Amino acid sequence: MSGIQAHMKIALVTGANKGIGREVARQLAAKGFHVFIGARNRSAGRKAADEIAKKGGKTAFLEIDVSDNNSVAVAAREFVKTSDHLDVLVNNAGIIVDGDHAILEIGDELLRKTLETNTLGALRVIRAFVPLLAKSKAPRVINVSSGGGQLTGGADGWSPAYCISKTALNGVTSQLAAALPKFAINSVCPGWVRTDMGGRSATRSVEEGADTIVWLASEAPQDLTGKFLRDRKEIPW
Repeated sequence: MSGIQAHMKIALVTGANKGIGREVARQLAAKGFHVFIGARNRSAGRKAADEIAKKGGKTAFLEIDVSDNNSVAVAAREFVKTSDHLDVLVNNAGIIVDGDHAILEIGDELLRKTLETNTLGALRVIRAFVPLLAKSKAPRVINVSSGGGQLTGGADGWSPAYCISKTALNGVTSQLAAALPKFAINSVCPGWVRTDMGGRSATRSVEEGADTIVWLASEAPQDLTGKFLRDRKEIPW
């Protein structure tokens, strides 16, 4: 693990071993951030951190399973061993569970598992890292949501548990923005992106999917908070 220079901003991206999370981490590292690659899979997380570092970025791997309270607590304790603050938290980790096909057919356990990661996972990571974010001059939190979570035109029958979890995540975002007025806390719809989750037929590249997230992490006004955005513009949810 390389040392963190005093002038560098620090970011933590969950689910950063692949897909949108990895691309967000890569772009932030290219912008001069020291990026913690958060992942529950040790080998995949370390590989992603090493590959970004080989291209000149400053990275560190942080093992974290957002669905597990103990894992998140341990991750926060590990984090403070190398950094005394956090500037940007990107809650990107998310799942779609097999069998998430029809709202009247999904069982309680499938819905709980989805909410545990996609909604409660983001909230528990924020709770654990708020003391570190509060030490930043401009703390920012970006929750990676989905257009499927929109109440207006969002539901089309696709993966209802996943979509419900993202609607709830937008609600978490709104509540946190009210509770933490000095923070910039927003949700993002990255669009339909060509990842393992989105599939090869998706209309957007990972670079396009990451764009608004990276913008919110690095360039957006600090007073932009409590919003749901796509392509750097507020959209209804």
